[in-house]
Amino acid sequence: MDLPTIPAAPGTPPCGPPTLGDDGWVVTRHADVLAALTDSRCVVPPVPDGPAGTLAWLRASVSRFSPPGRHAARRAVGVAALDAPDPGELRRAAERLTERILDRPSEENMTPARRVPLLVLAERLGLADPAAAATEVVAVAAAYHPGADPAAARRADRAVAALLALSPQAPAEVTANRLGLLVQAADATAGLIDAAVRHGRAAPDGLATAMLLAEVLRLDPPVRLTRRVAADALSLGGRAVRAGDRLLLRFDAANRDPAVFPDPDRFRAGPAGPVLTFGAGPRGCPGERHALALATGVVDVLRRASGALSEGSRR
Repeated sequence: MDLPTIPAAPGTPPCGPPTLGDDGWVVTRHADVLAALTDSRCVVPPVPDGPAGTLAWLRASVSRFSPPGRHAARRAVGVAALDAPDPGELRRAAERLTERILDRPSEENMTPARRVPLLVLAERLGLADPAAAATEVVAVAAAYHPGADPAAARRADRAVAALLALSPQAPAEVTANRLGLLVQAADATAGLIDAAVRHGRAAPDGLATAMLLAEVLRLDPPVRLTRRVAADALSLGGRAVRAGDRLLLRFDAANRDPAVFPDPDRFRAGPAGPVLTFGAGPRGCPGERHALALATGVVDVLRRASGALSEGSRR
C-alpha cells in the first residue's frame, strides 16, 4: 500500500526540549507533553467569571476551564450526558443526515462537517430546536476562548442566552456542561472531518475511515495545542519550571515525535501509537468515542460521494 507523506502545518515547531519563549514554555516532545497533561501541578489557566447566562459564565462553569477542585464534579456531568448516546447510533444518524444534506444542499446553510455533528448531538442532549441550537453554538464557539473579539463576544452572549432557552430544565451547572460538549464539538469535530476529506483524496483506496481519522488526528490535528500553568515548581523535560510559569503544550509537534513515531511524517495504515490530540490524564476529552463516531458517519458518506463523482468523471 503506497502511503503518502503529510508535511507538518506551517508554524508547527520541531520536537526538542522545552524552550522558554515570550508566552512561556513551549513543550513539543511527546513524553514531555504527556507528563504535563498528567501532572496535577500543571493546571489550566484560570478564566474570569461573569453574569449568569453569559459567555464568561459558560466558560467559568464548564469542566474544560475549571480549577482542580471543581473539575471532577463538572466532568462527571459531561460524562453522564454522553452515557446515553450510543456511538454506533450516532454514526448511523450522522450518515443519514449527511446523505440528506447532500441530496438537498440548497436547504442547508452550513457544510455537513459543521452541521451534522451539532444537529445530531443537540438532539441527543435534548435541545428543543437542534437546528436553531446549531447556529447559536457556532456563534459561541467563535468566541469561546478568552481574548475573543469584543463584537464576537457580545454575539456569543446572546447565543448563550438562546441556548439556555432551548435547553431542558436542569441545574445551571448541568446545563452549562451539556452546552460545553456542543461548543467543543463545533470546531474540533468539523476540523477533523474537513481534514479527513482533504487528506483522504491522497489515501490508498480501501483505507478504512477509522484509520484515516486516526492518522489525521496525528498528522493534522484540529486542536493543535493546549495551555497549562505550573501551580508549583517542577522539572519538565530536564528544564526547571517555576511556579506560575505558563506551558504551551504542542499536540501537533508531539504527534510527530520521531522517538514515538518512526518516519513521523509518513501516513500509516496501522496502529500509530498514543496520539495526544484528545489529551490524556484526568482532563482527557470525555467525548472522544462520540466525536469519532460522528466524524466517521460524515466522512464515510463524503468519501463515497467523492468516489462516485470521480468514477462518473472518468466515464
